[in-house]
Amino acid sequence: MPKKLYFGSNLKMYKNIQDTVSYLQRLADKTRDISRDQISLFIIPSFTSLESAAAKTDRNCVMLGAQNMCWEEQGQFTGEISPLMLQELGLDLVMIGHSERRHVFGETDYEENRKVKAALDHGFTALLCIGETGQEKEYGISAEVLRTQLIVGFHDVPAEKLGKIWVAYEPVWSIGVGGTPASAEYAESMHKVIKECLREIFGEKADQIPVLYGGSVNPGNASELIVQPSIDGLFTGRAAWDADKFDALIRQAMEAYENR
Repeated sequence: MPKKLYFGSNLKMYKNIQDTVSYLQRLADKTRDISRDQISLFIIPSFTSLESAAAKTDRNCVMLGAQNMCWEEQGQFTGEISPLMLQELGLDLVMIGHSERRHVFGETDYEENRKVKAALDHGFTALLCIGETGQEKEYGISAEVLRTQLIVGFHDVPAEKLGKIWVAYEPVWSIGVGGTPASAEYAESMHKVIKECLREIFGEKADQIPVLYGGSVNPGNASELIVQPSIDGLFTGRAAWDADKFDALIRQAMEAYENR
């Protein structure tokens, strides 16, 4: 049986409430004919859009996630969002450790670990983002960086939580405006490192953890990336922020995967 493919996007600090709801409804309608046994489709909007998005989106078509979360349920954490607040919205997943959280806001691997455990304890799928900087790549330590982020990020996470763990590999040098997409060969080599490390952490069952590639995914490279044996999905940036274009990218990638 062919593996399930994962497609998603993080809307970052773009799209207001109305734009987000319109986008999600359009995306659900456009992709409704694709069996969700074949794909998982998820979108991670801004916090202010989440309540409206959760109420007005067909969740059988599009899973919804939060861009970040505090590891504590409540307390003196001004400006933070609690797992209980996200539970109240009935969200599906929480993204943890996006490179902007790590490099712009100074979050550490240890903080990401606390967030991963909190997300899993509250029933969310934890999407842990990992990736090396351009300098780390230049110094030849990409694999070590990824292994550290995984080993610390999943420290003390029990193997029975495997069904709720996703990983997104996003090389920091390939994300955002001016990012350079990783070659399919490089992405595959890093995904192999990730898969091997996950097996070390969780044992054989780790193979059920989907590992997505993110970093300047676009219609020009989606097909080449999705056919790599260790890449389970595409975490797409601005190429996904128009529902019609994202629908086209998903179908193109699915076709490439089927014809591999």
